[in-house]
Amino acid sequence: MKRILIALGMMLGAVWAAGIVLVPLQLDLPFVPPALALPAAFLIPGAVMALMIGMLAARRFFDRTLIDGQAAQSGSRAEIDQRVLTNTTEQMVLALLVWPFIGFSLGGVSIIALGIGMALARLLFWLGYHISPPLRAFGFAASFYPTLFGAFWAVWIWMN
Repeated sequence: MKRILIALGMMLGAVWAAGIVLVPLQLDLPFVPPALALPAAFLIPGAVMALMIGMLAARRFFDRTLIDGQAAQSGSRAEIDQRVLTNTTEQMVLALLVWPFIGFSLGGVSIIALGIGMALARLLFWLGYHISPPLRAFGFAASFYPTLFGAFWAVWIWMN
């Protein structure tokens, strides 16, 4: 059953990715220069990441077993928050490396859509992880796949 939930989450994340990348290209939105869009694109997922850091810091502050920086107990809410923050950091570094190319190839609106999508997907990943680990699959895929799909689409456009 876990694999089915994970596979379903991954498939839905792929659909999400296609929508995040392709829908803004189909809309008649005003041109946003990529250099102006990049800070905006990272602002919202950056705020979500700040929320994650703050939540983990609060957990550490109010838990005497964590206040001195000890590792959280496996499976605890604090440990899950640390895993979510670690994965979010990994995905944000990837986005920092790839989104500028996407923006210059597909336009600023595309990376703003990626930023909004990343923020929502990271919140769903976080929530899903706390509810049941297999439910994190959609949030993971919905934040990882758009960056990959956007990069492949940008390369395709750039080469043609």
